[in-house]
Amino acid sequence: MKTIKNILDRIVEFFCIGIMGIMTILVTWQVFTRYVLNNPSTITEQSAQYLFVWLVLYGAAYVFGKRDHMSITFIKDKMPFKIKTAMEIIQEIVIALFALGVMVYGGYISSLRQMAQLDAALQIPIGIIYSAIPISGGFIIFYTIYNIKSIVEKLKHSDEQVKKSSSERFIG
Repeated sequence: MKTIKNILDRIVEFFCIGIMGIMTILVTWQVFTRYVLNNPSTITEQSAQYLFVWLVLYGAAYVFGKRDHMSITFIKDKMPFKIKTAMEIIQEIVIALFALGVMVYGGYISSLRQMAQLDAALQIPIGIIYSAIPISGGFIIFYTIYNIKSIVEKLKHSDEQVKKSSSERFIG
């Protein structure tokens, strides 16, 4: 599972870097055509906006995979190890349920409903733009499953360390 996570990390990293590069080119072109040529491009602004939405969604999935998302840990940090671990698992489950219900299911329904509507500037279905929501939700679900597996392994490893240290105390 770690290999799959590493591959997914690389794909999402590459995708986010690519989006950022394309956005930079689009915005630079928009500024150039607007202020130098006095004839602004009609598609660059809308394209950059849609790419920014995709960047945010895929970037959020990547951050969940790294467990670097924002959280308030004041109470959790004061808890014993096992309670803290249980709270981390509950947190991951809540994130997965949100991603499944809102992002995957809701995003899928929303993108299907918007397939018939075309963007005025780009002439592509709005549903394609919305498809980033269920895709990033799927990534988040994968990452939360991986994170739960890692947390459980950390808990098992700590239990083994406690058993090992207590048995060494009685032997010595």
